[in-house]
Amino acid sequence: MNDSFFYVLLAVAAGIISSFVFFVFHKKSVKSANITIEKERLRLIEEARREAEVLKKDAAISAKDVIYQAKAEAERDHRERTKELNHLDKRLRQKEESIDKKLDSIERKEQDLVRKERDLGLREHAIADKELQTNQLIKDQMLVLERISGMRPDEAKLELFRRVEEESKFEAAKLIKKIEDEARETAEKKANEVIGTAIQRYASDYVADATISGVSLPGDEMKGRIIGREGRNIRAFEAATGVDIIVDDTPEMVTLSAHDPVRREIARLSLERLVADGRIHPARIEEVVEKNRKDVETTIREEGEKAVFELGISGVHPEIIKIIGRLKYRTSYGQNVLQHSKEVAFLAGMMAGELGIDVKLAKRGGLLHDIGKAVDHEIEGSHQEIGAQLAKKYGESEAVINSIMAHHGDVETTRVESALVAAGDALSAARPGVRRESIEYYLKRLEKLEEMALSFNGVEKCYAIQAGREIRIIVKPEAVSDEMCTLMARDLGRKIESELTYPGQIKVTVIRESRHVDYAK
Repeated sequence: MNDSFFYVLLAVAAGIISSFVFFVFHKKSVKSANITIEKERLRLIEEARREAEVLKKDAAISAKDVIYQAKAEAERDHRERTKELNHLDKRLRQKEESIDKKLDSIERKEQDLVRKERDLGLREHAIADKELQTNQLIKDQMLVLERISGMRPDEAKLELFRRVEEESKFEAAKLIKKIEDEARETAEKKANEVIGTAIQRYASDYVADATISGVSLPGDEMKGRIIGREGRNIRAFEAATGVDIIVDDTPEMVTLSAHDPVRREIARLSLERLVADGRIHPARIEEVVEKNRKDVETTIREEGEKAVFELGISGVHPEIIKIIGRLKYRTSYGQNVLQHSKEVAFLAGMMAGELGIDVKLAKRGGLLHDIGKAVDHEIEGSHQEIGAQLAKKYGESEAVINSIMAHHGDVETTRVESALVAAGDALSAARPGVRRESIEYYLKRLEKLEEMALSFNGVEKCYAIQAGREIRIIVKPEAVSDEMCTLMARDLGRKIESELTYPGQIKVTVIRESRHVDYAK
């Protein structure tokens, strides 16, 4: 027990002694650290002071350099400005000297003008005096001329104007003849080459339709079945198709009559199918007619697409394609309009190729130039106007519209392609045998040609030849000169163009012949 207590006291005493020793040493270390920190602070302050002095010296040196550079730049600017001002002053002095010289020159010119004006006034007075004298002389001479000629001044003027007019016409006729001769040497040859090449490169078949179609029957007993009991079959057929059936004494055949070729084609196909099937009654007739109407509409669209494809034309509106297809069943003077339109397109395209212009535009105008003929009577206007309206409605260009409007000369052509379409239309219509004309119309045209030719002064005889494609005129040589013949041919050609309607072109030939006859006795 005593030993434990002793050890405890010894441990406590050791702890107290160690704490005291730690406190003494800690106090000394803190004091030593404070002394060290103070020394370091003083050292840092001294270093900062030295660095500040160094920076101060550097800043002073830099400021001196900046001041020196600014002073040098200011002196340089001053020298340059002084030099520029001296240069400007020199130029101003030179300009002042130049202005002084010009003022002196202007003063001299003003003096000259004043002197010339004074001289001009004197001359004007002299001219006025001379004019008075001249007018008096003219009056005296007019009196002498009137006394000699026995004509008043107004009569003399009319005579003078008449002679001048005759001489002017004569000179104009000579000039026209010269220009036409020169143009024929080049233009006619080139035009013939282009047209000849186009015609030779394209040869189409002639297709003619009529207003009636014949349908063959296996026997005459089929006519009774077509008529039906109390005529109900034939009435149902005519009502469904809009076509008249003519049943006459012609053996094994009936005739379909209608002005609308599309309806006539539907009726022909329907009747052939009914005859082949043998079942002919109103319900069956309506069924077959409706089916064939759809088939014909499909054929119309296919024909339009085929024509566009053959010509290599793109971007055509679907409705325009249908209208083109309907032309397959239209005729003009017995000529199939679709075949004619394709022929015009090919001819216009080939002529455009020869001339080096837009071939596709010429073909497009040629194909669409007669689309107005595919529309029935429900739309008013000429086929040119209707075609132009349709083309405009479905987005065709102004050039194509002009080709449609101008192909009969109703309006002026604005593009060369339009003129080629008109030429192709004339070529296609003028081919021998391509169109049929009534004998009455043909004779009236010949009579009208001869009547128009005889209306000119100096015409002795005239003859319409080559089926009305040429008119030959024989003039009186003492009444019409060679130059006036040219003028007469030109005037008659313009008159024919304005007053007659005809396919192709009409050649006007004026013949002047002088014959001197004598007899040896």
